[in-house]
Amino acid sequence: MVDSIDAWLKQNGITEVECLVPDMTGNARGKFIPAHKFIKEDSRLPESILVQTVTGEYVDNHWDLVQPLDSDMLLEPDPNAVRIVPWAEEPTAQIIHDCYTRSGEPHPMATRNVLKKVLALYEKEGWTPVVAPEVEFYLVSQNTDPDYELTSPPGRSGRREMVRQSYSIDGCNEYEPIVNDMYRYCEAQGLDVDTLIHESGAAQLEINFLHGNALDLADQVFTFKRTMRETAFRHGIYATFMAKPMTNEPGSAMHIHQSVIDKSGKNIFVDETGGESQLFKYYIGGLQRYIPNTISFFAPNVNSYRRFAKDIAAPVNLEWGYDNRTAGIRVPDSSPAGKRVENRFPGVDVNPYLAFAASLACGYLGMKKHLSPTPHCEGHASEDGEIELPRNLLHALSLLTSCPDLEEVFGADFIKAYAAVKMEEFEAFNRVITSWEREYLLLNV
Repeated sequence: MVDSIDAWLKQNGITEVECLVPDMTGNARGKFIPAHKFIKEDSRLPESILVQTVTGEYVDNHWDLVQPLDSDMLLEPDPNAVRIVPWAEEPTAQIIHDCYTRSGEPHPMATRNVLKKVLALYEKEGWTPVVAPEVEFYLVSQNTDPDYELTSPPGRSGRREMVRQSYSIDGCNEYEPIVNDMYRYCEAQGLDVDTLIHESGAAQLEINFLHGNALDLADQVFTFKRTMRETAFRHGIYATFMAKPMTNEPGSAMHIHQSVIDKSGKNIFVDETGGESQLFKYYIGGLQRYIPNTISFFAPNVNSYRRFAKDIAAPVNLEWGYDNRTAGIRVPDSSPAGKRVENRFPGVDVNPYLAFAASLACGYLGMKKHLSPTPHCEGHASEDGEIELPRNLLHALSLLTSCPDLEEVFGADFIKAYAAVKMEEFEAFNRVITSWEREYLLLNV
């Protein structure tokens, strides 16, 4: 935390400030301001940026969601979210801002405020969530024509990865120059990155973050995505956080490990004997009950649903189990103090603020409503049974907008705005003719 933003800017010789606001899709919106003006002036942005789609368009009814005059909202820099931009040529700071209405209220459509709203529910109970995200992504060769399929980039050996290299040390070392720069940039920004592994796909990597405060970790994931893309650019390749960028490769997830502590720092998922508490079971029950309604936060794009498959990598079931990666909800082996739940549904294409908020909201509702889970799954959870999740964005949004409990947690205005943005993206996608349609329908129908 920076005690005084103004003093920090002067101390570090900052000449330019990136004023950042995470939008509905998790992209960074904002503006550049000379540091001397940032210190003297208030920052503002049109509130309509909060209802922009991933294509940069606005929803058709966006004047029903924001003020018809497209008024400015007030931006408040967060001293906990001040970081150097380590790759900038001039001394530059990036500062994540909170959004407020003209009347001084937290803006209901700002996704950072949505997460804060969920965290306030926990705080009211004397609880604090602890999360640890695992972020998977692909390195791919530069691709300037979206009609061309993606390919893995050559590594240090000059060869492209063509086979699965899960947990390969040498596979990671192929991209050592990129990884080293990534770690250097992360350290300069105070990002708590921990373990790096090679995932199952060709040139697919995973970076794990140390567990901590949910808002801080959401800021870190938001910042890491920008950092990794910039690092890749500087090495002449791309880093992509699409959920399913390549047809014959595994998808990329952002599994969320989560636990809850009380005011004394004790994990409420365990009882006095070190066994599982009733709140732990209720938390899992809440995930099972509400994940179908919140899946559009864990799979927010049309591409997200291509990742889900009836196999170990991306479960489509609502089972839970102990150290069982075939279940959608996994309880890793741990000490009593480290008792936690892993939500395996989110893709890496999520807005981290909304993914954390949704997962924590499910658990919160389970604990408050005393929702008991099903018996834990001891076998392969994906072998039998029907798919228990929406398989497209349209179905997912219908489940979200028909859930009064979630509307109460997130706010009716936000649910309406989020659904409108994602519906606009769904309609934009449907206007595009795909190569599959040309391949199989052109001469056969």
